[in-house]
Amino acid sequence: MGAAYTIAGKTFQPHQLALATLGTVVLYIIPKPWNPKPQHPSINASSPEEEKFVKEWLAKHQPKEEKH
Repeated sequence: MGAAYTIAGKTFQPHQLALATLGTVVLYIIPKPWNPKPQHPSINASSPEEEKFVKEWLAKHQPKEEKH
C-alpha cells in the first residue's frame, strides 16, 4: 500500500484527494442551469416618458434569442 494522508482522523489515498479536488473545481466552474437568469437593474426614471423611452430602447437593442 502506498502513501496515505490523514485528514480529520480519516485516511485518504492520493487518488481520492485528486478526484475530490477535480470534482470541486468542476462544480464551481460549470454554469448552473437551475440558477435564475440575471435580470436588468431597475429603471430609476424621473418621468414616465423617460421610463418608456428606456424600456423601448432596451427592447430594441437587446440581442434576439434564436430557437434551435
